[in-house]
Amino acid sequence: MPFNDKQKLVEDNMGLVGTVIKENVKNVNNLGIFTYKDIFQIGCLGLIKAAANYIPGKEKFSTCAYIYIRNEIFNALDYATVRRNKEEIVDPDTVLDLLLAQNPQSEFEETASELEKMLDAAKSRATGLAVKGIDAIRLMAQGYKCREIGEMMGGASANDVTAWVSKARAFLKEDPDITALRDAI
Repeated sequence: MPFNDKQKLVEDNMGLVGTVIKENVKNVNNLGIFTYKDIFQIGCLGLIKAAANYIPGKEKFSTCAYIYIRNEIFNALDYATVRRNKEEIVDPDTVLDLLLAQNPQSEFEETASELEKMLDAAKSRATGLAVKGIDAIRLMAQGYKCREIGEMMGGASANDVTAWVSKARAFLKEDPDITALRDAI
């Protein structure tokens, strides 16, 4: 099938992406790390894959495309869930919530101070973007959003901040002091 025909298939079936999202994705206003536009773009990738693999006469294109779009979206949402669950282990808010629940206020303040010292020590051992990420994690724990943190840290984009935090979380996940504190909780 020539490229122009595949391109026309994609263009003619763009509305199918919205239909798949509407029928298969619940609570489109709360998609974790994705916005509705992200999910729509991911669905478009599925539509493009469907056009690339479509064999005329074998089945109706819209049926084939529906499955490709749905699977592409589900795979992305599944990946996001796995990623969120892995990162939650070293999320400072989660650690602090656990500390609050298990320790009286005076003990909590002492433990929070200990956590701050551990973060300082980990930061001194970190390199590259993990250093910025540790600073960003601290600001996130204070309630700042990625966009605000980026502005405070030299005009970086929210995506840059997210990447820094990801690097820092990976680094902290392997840090023996932080791991020991998490295991003690």
